[in-house]
Parts: sequence; C-alpha cells; structure tokens
Amino acid sequence: MTRILYIEDDRDIGSWTSGDLEKRGYEVTWRTSGEHAGELAREADLVILDVMLPGLDGFTIGQRLKNQQPDLPILVLSARTAVDDKLQGLNFADDYMTKPFHPEELAARIQVLLRRGPQRDEQTLTLEHLRVLLPGGQITDTLTGEEILLSGKQFQIFMYLLRHHGRVLTKEQIYEAVWGEPYLDGDKTLNVHIRYLREKIEVDPSQPAIIQTVRGIGFRVKP
Repeated sequence: MTRILYIEDDRDIGSWTSGDLEKRGYEVTWRTSGEHAGELAREADLVILDVMLPGLDGFTIGQRLKNQQPDLPILVLSARTAVDDKLQGLNFADDYMTKPFHPEELAARIQVLLRRGPQRDEQTLTLEHLRVLLPGGQITDTLTGEEILLSGKQFQIFMYLLRHHGRVLTKEQIYEAVWGEPYLDGDKTLNVHIRYLREKIEVDPSQPAIIQTVRGIGFRVKP
C-alpha cells in the first residue's frame, strides 16, 4: 500500500483530505505540524505539505526533507497563490497545488508523481541518442557506436541527474551531493562542469536536448 505523509494544520481540511485519500486506498499519516517530519518521511512514498504551519513553515520543512531524501516526491498544497511562493516551493517540491482544490485533481497529481521516473528496462536507460548501462553507468553514443568517457565529477553529476530523472534539481542540491560541501552562491564550478558534460553527451551543446537548464533554479534531465 502506498504511504503518504500529509502535513496540514487546518483540521477540517486535513480530516477531509486524509479521509478521501484513505478511501482511494492510500495509507495516510496526517500531522498538524512538521515535528518529527524527517523521521516520518523515511517511511513514506510521498509527502503532501502545507506551507503555513505552526513552528517551522512548509518551505523549510520541505527543503530539509528533499535534502535528506532527494528521491521522495513532495507535493505542496497551499492557499498561497503568489508566483514568488510557487517558485520558492518548486525549489524543492515536485508539484505545487493551490487551495481550494478538487480531490480528483489531487488524486491525479499524486498518481503522476508516483509514476514519475526514468523509463528503463532492467539494465538499460535510453536518452535521446545515448544508451546508459546500469548500474555501472557505461554510456554509449548510438549514433557513432562509441563509448563516451566522462571525468569523475562529470560522471557523478550525470548519474545524480539520472537518479532523479525528470526532476528539477537546484544547484545547491547537485553541488552538495557531488562535492560533499556547502554550495556558495555565485560559484561557477558546477556550471563549468555542466558545460563540459554537455560537450561530451549532447549532439548540439548550444541547444541541449538531454540536460536542461531551469532558469533561476538549476538543472534536470529531460523527462
């Protein structure tokens, strides 16, 4: 059974939504604050998160959860509709939905997030003209039949993006995962490595078809 961690402090909305989701076959853990969210999220397949919460706000909780579990889908469900709020939420969340909402739409978005991920067979992932053998990460250009060799950091960046296929990852997330140290705003190191990586894997690096730039946020492998 799919397990959902639902954090919502409005008891009427929380009771109604969690009840509806349980009727749809989900196992729902509903909490009215972010207390112990990190521990509870380890047992969850998806998190639904309100923004305006007592104590830590949803933006802070969501970013912490995403840093701890980059693969965990997070859906922000909030009454805050401003563009700035949505952009801030999408720095870590996989989807942002505003209140009021229809339960059928929420259910549909949950299904999309649970399905999201790279389309692959047991050992091979195909992206445009690339064939990647997993888990070793051997990369072949199917247009030339030649193996593409990446440097250590290029390989780590590409594998990290592949593990989160289709998901927008911030520069901070990528840098901290690959270099293992805090990202400093304005540091161009990651951008330089992405540029060299594109020169090796893209047919036209000036118009990348595999690694997309999401302006103001970071990068993703094209879904």
